[in-house]
Amino acid sequence: MIAGFTTAAVVVAAIAAVLGVALGLAGRKPSDLSLAGPALVELLLLAQLVIAIVAPFTGNEPTGNPVEFYAYLISALIIPPAAIFWALTERTRWSVVVVGIACFAVAVMFVRMQIIWTVQGA
Repeated sequence: MIAGFTTAAVVVAAIAAVLGVALGLAGRKPSDLSLAGPALVELLLLAQLVIAIVAPFTGNEPTGNPVEFYAYLISALIIPPAAIFWALTERTRWSVVVVGIACFAVAVMFVRMQIIWTVQGA
């Protein structure tokens, strides 16, 4: 896996998380600003999927369990769209907080995927 990509993805997800929680606690309802973060996080997850498919062909194979890695990746791919859907159906400040928490969960999952790919079994 690419360490720089993971670092950038974690930073973006963390910023989206802080923004979502802050906007929600400030009483803001879902808007383009609060939903842009999880949308960007989802794009980064899709890029992670492409990287994970291509990386073994370039000699960068996972040291951990690939099934565990892909279970994390597939689960993470579901979280941002689910949070956005929730925010759009329940248009309250608390749904924006949920969007922020979802982004935080994905940030943690990015770190865990990096660990599975590079550290486990090494």
